[in-house]
Amino acid sequence: MGVLVIDIGTSGLRAGLVRHDGTLHFLNYEACRPDTPTPGLVEFDAQKLAEATLRVCNLTIEQSRKTDKIVAVGITNQRASTVIWSKSTGKPFGPALGWQDLRTVGECITAHAEHGIKLAPNQTATKAAWMLKHYIDANKIDHRDVCIGTVDSFIAATLSNNQLHVTDSSNAAVTGLCELDAQSWSPRLCEILRVDISTLPKIVTSLGVVGEATALPGAPPIASLIGDQQSSLIGQACITSGATKITFGTGGMLNTFTGQNGPTKFARNEHGTYPIVAYRDNEKTSWASEAIMLAAGTNIDWLREDLKLIDSPEDSHKIAAQVPDSGGVMFVPALFGLGTPHWDYGARGTLLGITRGTSRSHVVRAVLEGIAHRGADMVDAVVAATQLEVESIRIDGGMSRNPTFVQALANATRRNVEVSPVTEATTLGAAFLAGVAVSFWPSINEATNTWKPSQIVSPDKELDRAQWHEAISRARNWIPALSSLDF
Repeated sequence: MGVLVIDIGTSGLRAGLVRHDGTLHFLNYEACRPDTPTPGLVEFDAQKLAEATLRVCNLTIEQSRKTDKIVAVGITNQRASTVIWSKSTGKPFGPALGWQDLRTVGECITAHAEHGIKLAPNQTATKAAWMLKHYIDANKIDHRDVCIGTVDSFIAATLSNNQLHVTDSSNAAVTGLCELDAQSWSPRLCEILRVDISTLPKIVTSLGVVGEATALPGAPPIASLIGDQQSSLIGQACITSGATKITFGTGGMLNTFTGQNGPTKFARNEHGTYPIVAYRDNEKTSWASEAIMLAAGTNIDWLREDLKLIDSPEDSHKIAAQVPDSGGVMFVPALFGLGTPHWDYGARGTLLGITRGTSRSHVVRAVLEGIAHRGADMVDAVVAATQLEVESIRIDGGMSRNPTFVQALANATRRNVEVSPVTEATTLGAAFLAGVAVSFWPSINEATNTWKPSQIVSPDKELDRAQWHEAISRARNWIPALSSLDF
């Protein structure tokens, strides 16, 4: 027996089966990359996403049919990406907007200037308003036939043959449209931002049966919905105060579990971190703090695709390991600006300390160490924001398989780094929640007790944090007009 988990990311989706011992089997993946019709616009075909989801689910079900019964379905998703579809047909009214889409920057600035509402363009709120205006009202479509939701909501509708229109609190809380309890939509915010509240999904708990996946063989119960970073937090057993994970994918996302004390506002604090819902069950809402690195693995892609310094991501470890240090070179990985704690969109990638003796290995190592320093920046920020002790760090994502980087992270943070046994721990968290909802595991504690790190890496030297802070200061405010933006 096992839980079918669906993990929908920015560039692709996967389905797999998680057994009672917490191991992942029958994993199937399909690429589903967004389109960028012009710079700043990020769209995807939600209908193709739905069809791809059904394909990977059916593959996993067929492969597991002889050995495992599907007891529940869990869904985890890229957050804030927004879909608008027909309640009667289930078909999208137009391209979905990816979380990276920047077409509503102007609306975010206006909301702050006129109403004091701080929104970022990567939240759902202004995307939903834009879609209603351009897809629905421009074509005089009756709002009674309109459903808006994040990707979890749309996939739940797909799996249930359009019977469900739901989202969970972890997804709702990052839309910019809900009340502080993350259990209901805010009529005031919806009115100001011109989002018809009747088109939004019902907010449900992160674990609990909400309906049946009648589009799949056997119609298993849909028993969890949760955002990808929260799913990774739970998937790495970070369910006690101060427990921290960082996912190093295209970007870097740090989450620290903070407990049951909720925030007084959803806005970013002075340390550059945000409060988020970790998960909600029938008894309580658990919270977390989030820090964001805008570019992590993207820097490795840059080394490979543009600078041609490496042939593959794996090469970055081999080449960096050829030298004991970076030879005085420092790299600030601000290819898209800087996130937590600085939030400087005008900062730019900076390579410092180059001499005639600087080699390819020094540069590659400096890039890995720069990403590690940014990880340490996020840890420092969340400690300052939460006043919680972060004793060790758990990591997943593609870069968690790079030994040189993992050691650099341990050295920069001066903490032990525990490496997830599964590269994408998001698949485990949603499965744990769905399994608990149907009593496959008796509790979240029991489910997460199955998690064990594949290795623990301890610091073996110190990286120069003082010089790093000097390097950061050189990279900041490179494009003043962008640096002045405050979302």
